[in-house]
Amino acid sequence: MKFSEDLQKLIPFGYLFLVVMGILKESVLFYQLGINILKYSTIMDILISPIATLTANPLTFLITIAIFAFSYHLPSILHKHDHKKWVQRIFELKHTKVDLPEIEIKRYYFVISIKFLAIGLLSVYLGYGSAEGFFMAQRIKKYKLKYDYTLNYSNGGTEQISLINSNSVYYFYVPKASKNIIITPIGAIKSIELTNNKMLK
Repeated sequence: MKFSEDLQKLIPFGYLFLVVMGILKESVLFYQLGINILKYSTIMDILISPIATLTANPLTFLITIAIFAFSYHLPSILHKHDHKKWVQRIFELKHTKVDLPEIEIKRYYFVISIKFLAIGLLSVYLGYGSAEGFFMAQRIKKYKLKYDYTLNYSNGGTEQISLINSNSVYYFYVPKASKNIIITPIGAIKSIELTNNKMLK
């Protein structure tokens, strides 16, 4: 079987893995804020969560691209340097091209690269969710949030807030001078204004 066929079969599982990583990241983040995010999420929110995570932060996006790029080149790197002790130790190589036929060793290195990719993505998503949730909780406790948004309610009222997050159904925010996280349906909001946009200053 060709490796391209193997790769095509792995793509659906790869996206499913990313969806699980997105759910894990959001769950870990909101758990630290006392919210079960799955109760407030739609299927669409869950499906786009891994992509939303990647585009939310340029550093996360670059790290993820670097992990994908390294994983793509890892089989050829292992094939070239598998005789070195430090390579064998880091990637826990049980076989080298001396031990197996060429086609088998390529498949073996391909499996190692997939494992590296899975561990790398797990570290990115879990680390991002844990860190973001922890620091967000600390800022709420210490009243150190930035209130960059103004909510305009459908009934005519307004409120200055720190926007924690949003999805297709709800806004999650903290009002000024408060520790309470408010969960409001999007339908109750007429508009939301970004009143302190650093990118336009």
